[in-house]
Amino acid sequence: MIIRAVLEWDDEVKAFSATCPELNYISSCGDTKEEAVANLKEAIQLLLEPIPEHIINPDQKFDTVEVVI
Repeated sequence: MIIRAVLEWDDEVKAFSATCPELNYISSCGDTKEEAVANLKEAIQLLLEPIPEHIINPDQKFDTVEVVI
């Protein structure tokens, strides 16, 4: 999967920010460009990781459906 990110230097905090407009502007930061991108990759993986069913509500009965748009 190829996802575009915007890398910017932030003078105020003296760090790089990495933002992904394609995924609801999820972002991260780092002291170097490489660190910012690595942190962003981790954030994207967490965003795309499904929430385990037992965390949602362990006592509730529910159906899972797929919606194609």
